[in-house]
Amino acid sequence: MKTVVAGKLYLGIRLAIFGAMMVEAMAGVSQPGGTATNLVVTALRIPRDELSVPYTAYKLEAKDTQLRKAARSTPEVFQGLPSVMGQKTANGQGSPYFRGFTGFRNLLLIDGVRLNNSVFRDGPNQYWSTVDSLSVSDYDIVMGPSSVLYGSDAIGGAVNATTVAPPSDYQGQPVWAPVLYYRGASAERSTTSRMQLGARLNEQVGFVGGVSVKNYGDLRGGDEVDRQKHTGYDELDYDGRVDVNLNPDNQLTVGHQSVSQDDVWRTHKTIYGLTWEGLKAGDEKSRFLDQHRNLDYVTYAGKNLNTFIDRMKLTLSRQDQQEDESRVKKDRTGEKQGFDVTTWGSSLQLESDTVLGNWVYGAEYYHDSVDSYLNKYKANGTLSKVAIQGPVADDARYDSVGFYVQDTISFFNDQLDVIPGARYTAAQVDANRVLNPENNKVMSVEGDWDTVAGSLRLLHPLTQDRRHTVFAGLSQGFRAPNLSDLTRLDTARSNEIETPVSDLEPEHFLSYEAGIKSRFDYFSTALTYYYTDIDSMIVRAPTGRVIDGLNEVTKKNSGNGYIQGVEWLNTVTVTKNWSGWLSASWMEGEVDSYPTSSPQKQRDYITRLMPPTVQAGVRAQTDNAKYWAEGVCDAAEKADKLSADDLRDTQRIPPGGTPGYAVFGVRVGSQVTSSLALSLAVENVLDEDYRIHGSGCNEPGRNVVLTGRYTF
Repeated sequence: MKTVVAGKLYLGIRLAIFGAMMVEAMAGVSQPGGTATNLVVTALRIPRDELSVPYTAYKLEAKDTQLRKAARSTPEVFQGLPSVMGQKTANGQGSPYFRGFTGFRNLLLIDGVRLNNSVFRDGPNQYWSTVDSLSVSDYDIVMGPSSVLYGSDAIGGAVNATTVAPPSDYQGQPVWAPVLYYRGASAERSTTSRMQLGARLNEQVGFVGGVSVKNYGDLRGGDEVDRQKHTGYDELDYDGRVDVNLNPDNQLTVGHQSVSQDDVWRTHKTIYGLTWEGLKAGDEKSRFLDQHRNLDYVTYAGKNLNTFIDRMKLTLSRQDQQEDESRVKKDRTGEKQGFDVTTWGSSLQLESDTVLGNWVYGAEYYHDSVDSYLNKYKANGTLSKVAIQGPVADDARYDSVGFYVQDTISFFNDQLDVIPGARYTAAQVDANRVLNPENNKVMSVEGDWDTVAGSLRLLHPLTQDRRHTVFAGLSQGFRAPNLSDLTRLDTARSNEIETPVSDLEPEHFLSYEAGIKSRFDYFSTALTYYYTDIDSMIVRAPTGRVIDGLNEVTKKNSGNGYIQGVEWLNTVTVTKNWSGWLSASWMEGEVDSYPTSSPQKQRDYITRLMPPTVQAGVRAQTDNAKYWAEGVCDAAEKADKLSADDLRDTQRIPPGGTPGYAVFGVRVGSQVTSSLALSLAVENVLDEDYRIHGSGCNEPGRNVVLTGRYTF
């Protein structure tokens, strides 16, 4: 079996590289192609072409994520990008890794509002899945630390999800823009539909609103695994946005999002977990979660202010995230636990164009109010205990405030862009009801931290039109301890339980990065090398104690180490009918940790280290692009560089590592009319069994996916 998989992996990578080289070689005889500017905002907080940004940055648009890729959820839209690994603890609990980091070491923003809060936990978590991808018009991605502009958590990468905007083409009478969207998938046994209505009522007022209904059945794996029990769930989302043009220079935006997921099983913890490739199923009878998130925000944006401030943006927000988990153990006793965190946020961004450069500066403040609970039940269903706290502290507050400044200065007739930046951040926690693991009594946890982070980025255009650039950068990142670090009382990896700890300090990171970007008429490429130095990372450490049959782990600032890698994205337009792309990444990393209960630290692999990975594809389309077809190959080597934590995670990582894979897919589509677009894909054509490293479920087997979008 392993020989067959290795052979297919070798064949897949050889075909991917050979195909890309052939397409590139043919580019010399092609016809002129387009060179459209691709503006990104997140990297510098201001719109700029991605070639003029001294970062590795990407923009993913809805027309690609919803129709061409037919991505199922927000975590899945990033698949195929270099140095991004789409881990899934469960089918509804995706947590992408960016440059080796996931969970609370990556930052997700929604129209500039932080999704991250103080209860986000270490390792993969499910919260990115609570952002409805059908309500998003595009994702702005910047790789690597962005703590200067965005504060704590922005270590592996930062993403801003821009929501769908109202129509803007008012021409003397109201404009209405109804949209219907459908996605159906055979291996997921799923149907997804969205009804959306947008309107521009006059020159001043426009609105858009939508409802997304998602029903997922049990996921079918490849030819050996077949049905994966209890991997289905239901989701209902709705959203709305109103834009008001107060005048040509001032706009007010009011937005709302609501996401509800019901009965999302964490199957690998239960008796329904897979035993594929030597995995061990859990022993619980059931474990599932309900997730609810509501976001309300208002944003004022102004320009041409006739002061030393040229542009400004002020956002006020309120977000509520609720999690409820139900669990039945092997002895049929039960637990119900959860939390409710309400986050009030405010952010102010100012811009000034001066003779000393283009300045971006501002301030942010976020306040979390957290309540949690844990109720335990006897085997007959009667209540046996009301615990002191749930998965995090009860009756807790967490505050963070930050001030940042960044300047973009051009020297030598725009031949060198120098971008220095700095940020001051302070955080404070006050948790009133925390379980003391030493005596099982109530204790409180208090703490405060502050830190200064800086960055220096350089960009040199090789040509006057800036279509070919080289860049380098030095960026500090940090992450202050949050409520999850300090007070978590919940299961972690397979057969582990985290307990509270009070003496933690901020994590610090220093990233070195250099790269080159080029955009020819027929060919574009981006090649980046990065090295991230890790200092005082908070890691889990076994204590040697056992609690309710689970091995106790606590937290320590012991994680000194590094992670480095190379990422390459290559696209080629042979003619206006033929094009191709190649995405590849490699990384390695180690960090000090405690593989046993001994106080002696040891150098170990970064947990869930992404293996060398390639995606390659070829696209054909008609002259008018009405019809198109693509072939895609995704391949990864065996993930066998395992940390001690990985070796203990026997429910998600097979003995010896996650097997490598090479899977092939085909997609066809058509802009049938000016109103109707259709696409049909067959993913995993050979019906392979495979999983993304560290996941709790396998990926779909052969999967027929139909998508359609109709605009009235």
